[in-house]
Amino acid sequence: MTTPSTIQIIAAALFGIALLHTFSTKQFERLSHRFPRHAGLFHLLGEVEVVFGFWAIVLILAMALAGGGAQALQYAESRNYTEPLFVFVVMVIAASRPVLRTVVALVDATARWLPLPAPLATAWLGLAAVPLLGSLITEPAAMTIAALLLAPQIFRPEVPEGRKYLALGVLFVNVSIGGTLTAYAAPPVLMVAGTWQWSSAHMLATFGWKAAIAVLANATVCAFLLRKHLPPACALEAGRQAQPPVSATVAAVHLLLLAGVVWFAHHPVVFLGLFLLFLGFTQAYERHQSPLILKEALLVGFFLAGLVVLGGMQQWWLQPIVSGLEPLALFAGALGLTAITDNAALTYLGSLIEGISDPAKYMLVAGAVAGGGLTVIANAPNPAGVTLLKRGFADETIGAGGLLLGALGPTAVAAAAFLLL
Repeated sequence: MTTPSTIQIIAAALFGIALLHTFSTKQFERLSHRFPRHAGLFHLLGEVEVVFGFWAIVLILAMALAGGGAQALQYAESRNYTEPLFVFVVMVIAASRPVLRTVVALVDATARWLPLPAPLATAWLGLAAVPLLGSLITEPAAMTIAALLLAPQIFRPEVPEGRKYLALGVLFVNVSIGGTLTAYAAPPVLMVAGTWQWSSAHMLATFGWKAAIAVLANATVCAFLLRKHLPPACALEAGRQAQPPVSATVAAVHLLLLAGVVWFAHHPVVFLGLFLLFLGFTQAYERHQSPLILKEALLVGFFLAGLVVLGGMQQWWLQPIVSGLEPLALFAGALGLTAITDNAALTYLGSLIEGISDPAKYMLVAGAVAGGGLTVIANAPNPAGVTLLKRGFADETIGAGGLLLGALGPTAVAAAAFLLL
């Protein structure tokens, strides 16, 4: 391992502080109640979506002081912000009323065919079918739709906190592994698919069917444990009927725009153009719309952009760890490291290793996606889920410890599926 530069050491220290800050957001929310005079500042620092963006700004300022403003600006502009931009755009479109109403209608129609009570069937489909759909519509879109679908059923104040954290852990893990049926939907797979020439057929045969079994198992256990806490069928139906109808033509346009954004997910010039067209269309047909989640999506984009800036300076210590492990140890290492760094960044580092064996490739990706639900930074769609679901938790914040505990069981199921099947 080469000797790190001063700025690399500073970046690693700031990355560690940002991690600690992520695990401490609930404490900032409590401080906002104890010191109402500064409640606004503490509330801001208690927003998990602000954490990495805030410390990324501190890093750029430190780089400017240490090496000059030109160097800091050059580094900031050298980062690839396609993923934060895409997640922002796809969240807004996927959460629009026409798209959500279409998905809800499909889920309700499917639930009628299942030999289960409607609330239980709907919750199970939200935890199982929608994450698997992420292999087609991408994981951020699946996370957005699943979170909005499940929020009024599971993530309510009257549901015990432990059950909500379990459901959150299952959702995050299932979205992380549910995108592995294709080669383009899961960020950690996308980072290596081109370099290692992994096709969607390869992903389905190697990872996808195992992931599907784990997703179904996790969703089934979670739905069973939640069955007594779900709202009655009449309340669920009343909530559906209370929402205004949406024109089929408007819904079709929204779905086409969403498909276009997904198709051009790696071409920001195109998907941002489609997004501007979407904004204009929603203005033209405002009566078919609910307020767009622009603020929530912007916060998630800010979080991911901060992760891109901070994470880009961690290669000097991460890559030697990844390259120095045997396949089984690599699986365990990837599983653990994913909890403290984005799993796509981890697999990208693996793609840079010369002569990496096929078993090591499999173990690296399997560990990275299996651990994608352990923390809010483990997988790119997780901040979207936190933003959309945190109001259902105590203090309207999601504790890092609670998420970690809730995700341990489903993570073990995913790990067992990839190692034993």
